[in-house]
Amino acid sequence: MSRIIAIVGRPNVGKSTLFNRLVGMRKAIVDNVSGVTRDRHYGVSEWNGRKFTAIDTGGYVHGSEDIFEAAIRSQVEIAIEEADALIFMVDVTCGITDLDDSVAKMLRRTKKPVVLAVNKVDTNDRLADTHEFYSLGLGDLYPISSASGGGTGELLDEIMRLMPITPDEEISQPVDAPVWEDEEAADAPKVVVRGLPKFALVGKPNVGKSTLLNALLGVERSIVTPIAGTTRDTLHTEYKSFGNHFILIDTAGLRKKAKVHEDIEFYSVMRTIKAIEECDVCILMLDAVDGIGAQELNIIHLAESNKKGLVILANKWDLLPEKESNTTKEFEDEVRKRIAPFTDVPIITTSALEKQRIFKAIETACQVYESKSRRIRTSELNEWLLPIMQNTPPPAVRGKYIKVKYITQLRTATPSFAFFCNHPKDIKESYKRFLENQFRKKFDFCGVPINIFFRQK
Repeated sequence: MSRIIAIVGRPNVGKSTLFNRLVGMRKAIVDNVSGVTRDRHYGVSEWNGRKFTAIDTGGYVHGSEDIFEAAIRSQVEIAIEEADALIFMVDVTCGITDLDDSVAKMLRRTKKPVVLAVNKVDTNDRLADTHEFYSLGLGDLYPISSASGGGTGELLDEIMRLMPITPDEEISQPVDAPVWEDEEAADAPKVVVRGLPKFALVGKPNVGKSTLLNALLGVERSIVTPIAGTTRDTLHTEYKSFGNHFILIDTAGLRKKAKVHEDIEFYSVMRTIKAIEECDVCILMLDAVDGIGAQELNIIHLAESNKKGLVILANKWDLLPEKESNTTKEFEDEVRKRIAPFTDVPIITTSALEKQRIFKAIETACQVYESKSRRIRTSELNEWLLPIMQNTPPPAVRGKYIKVKYITQLRTATPSFAFFCNHPKDIKESYKRFLENQFRKKFDFCGVPINIFFRQK
């Protein structure tokens, strides 16, 4: 059983920096601007052979009516409820603030162990300034520097001491928690989820990605507001229900480059692109009222160029006025017309807010993943496709007749097929599209990119 440690405190005291250090990768966006972190971030760490799950939280602001600060406050309270122990972080350079006092009052009421971490103690002069934090009434304090790592060992020693080993704690086994690999920290210890498919929720801002995630999980995993750009980080969440088991990645909305003005938003966009590169299936959400536009087409191109499975969700279907019996078909026809030539993509009309067909969307994504992972025996390929190619052979080029000897599937993450023939360079693109259509009809590769190669035999 994994222990859970939540890092809490007011905004801009260094919680995300400590979180990134604990999990050994830059998973949470760090910036000098307060309020960067909004949703809860989970990551797995280990100290002296004991594994635990760390939770990064947004800055807690008591009593604020700001839409984001109120939502962050709710996220922090959920994290406190989930945690077995808490790290309360304060900033030595600012001293005790009113916000620190309000967080301390809340933590004194909880029955869970609380360890006070005084951050940004980078010099001996600052060490003397830590004593005033004893007045918060939380016992011993631990001076640390989350940026350099100073003092974090003693902090973790105390956390582990407060959480003794229980008989059911499986230290040597992988932790059943939302974890993933990050290539940004090549020299850091990496934790990888193996065998779990990854589905990325992508789209423009404010199309309902976080609403869908919360609806599927049944909890407030992501902050949802009417303001576009609420989600900043990519959030990896394990989904295990109704016989399905995968990682859902909630991403920030992708904007046009001209509309990205802040550094924070720039990093959000970059992490969304990285999520597309990392995932197995992209679930592209678009606003059914607005239809499909240039930005959605750019995302489809990005998914296709990275050889990812694709499912299109037309969200906010409940907001369409005066729907008729043929409205769905007309909408799908318009979308397929816009995304041509890659038209063999499942399109699901949904309402994340009303929870309409949200599980059908997940079932479809799972089907796309299974199709993307399908292996076809070489004997089956040749028995089925060679007669078709004999009846409809590749056009001869300069009097050269092209004869395919045999076909085999390559061992790649995306369905890829090699055709061994006598003149591979003379195969036209139109004939490759003909073969791709044959594969799609026979093996139900809906939403799956297909690679076809011709090689010399």
